[in-house]
Amino acid sequence: MPLDPKKLRPASRLVHGGVQRTPYGETAEALFLTSGYVYDDAEQAEATFTGTVEHYQYSRFGNPTITMLEQRLCLLEGAEDCRTTATGMAAVNAALLSHLKAGDRVVASRALFGSCHWIVSTLLPKFGIESVFVDGGDLDQWREALAKPTQLVLLETPSNPMLELVDLPAVAELAHRAGAIVVVDNVFATPLLQQPLQLGADVVVYSCTKHIDGQGRVLGGAVLGSKKWITEVLQPFIRNTGPAISPFNAWLLLKGIETLALRVDAASRAAAAIADFLAEQPGVSRVWYPTREDHPQRALAAAQMTGGGTVVTFEVAGGKDAAFQVMNGFELIALSNNLGDSKSLATHPATTTHMRIGAEERARLGITDGVIRVSIGLEDAEDLKDDLCRGLRRLAATHTILAAN
Repeated sequence: MPLDPKKLRPASRLVHGGVQRTPYGETAEALFLTSGYVYDDAEQAEATFTGTVEHYQYSRFGNPTITMLEQRLCLLEGAEDCRTTATGMAAVNAALLSHLKAGDRVVASRALFGSCHWIVSTLLPKFGIESVFVDGGDLDQWREALAKPTQLVLLETPSNPMLELVDLPAVAELAHRAGAIVVVDNVFATPLLQQPLQLGADVVVYSCTKHIDGQGRVLGGAVLGSKKWITEVLQPFIRNTGPAISPFNAWLLLKGIETLALRVDAASRAAAAIADFLAEQPGVSRVWYPTREDHPQRALAAAQMTGGGTVVTFEVAGGKDAAFQVMNGFELIALSNNLGDSKSLATHPATTTHMRIGAEERARLGITDGVIRVSIGLEDAEDLKDDLCRGLRRLAATHTILAAN
């Protein structure tokens, strides 16, 4: 009998979880590129649609390759059930809209990815859903907002891009008293460094495009939670609105997830070293990294995370022009709004990922024009330090020329 994957440690689950071999005995997971399925007889087709027998109907509803990915993610997250989607934003949208209706109320952490912020601030009110934002690190604001009946709480921790943390057990307790489910975007921490379901959350969402693929190849998303909520609330929404992931993308994610533990560990160790390095560099006014002693929520990070993650955020004096000078000086670190890749990537949040939330909201979040977010990849940390120095030297040289003139 094969070993029960639940008895394996996380790194082993990433390789063996959810595998369903065909009679051909393939080593790599099988890729089922099919839109539909056939039935042995009309009676089996009817029973499939009534749900009295288990049989694949249509790849928008389910597919063997996709099932393997969903089962592996469940094992890694410690969740009862999972549904994957075409993108990370499709996962967030499905988690929210499947649960909410007109007249409901949502409380969200203000520090959200730009598209998530748009859904809460702009889309939900169009459907008669009240949206309230709070500063995620301020429990008093959570208490005040959740003093009224609420149906859903949305947050990300650490946040994008300022790496603000939310006290998950405390917020989950407040949310549950208000009647809300807690949905956590766990992309920055990954399921290896933080497991929100164990800390009181009800639903976890991922952009699998990030660390789970980890190599910049495909888009994908995932929603994980209890079997009851996934089956009764999320599944009907996904079946009927169609944000399905392609089997090919699911297959690539299955292959990417096998090395997730190795990649996240290596990139997180490099990120911690680079954060310390940046803090000592002339021209850098501040560095944010969850496990650094100067992070205001370091104790909380230690309590609910097992590592600081792969992202470092820093600020240079001089605003947008200075940040652009630094970034344009990079030769190894690529400029991209993506993250969680094997290649290191830098972005300027104020003009890209968080541009559309507006200057006032960015100011409240501390996203100044001098802020740069760097997603650390798998390059040698010393080479990354050299490249960061190239960018900072370019800024210093520009300042010297301007001062001389």
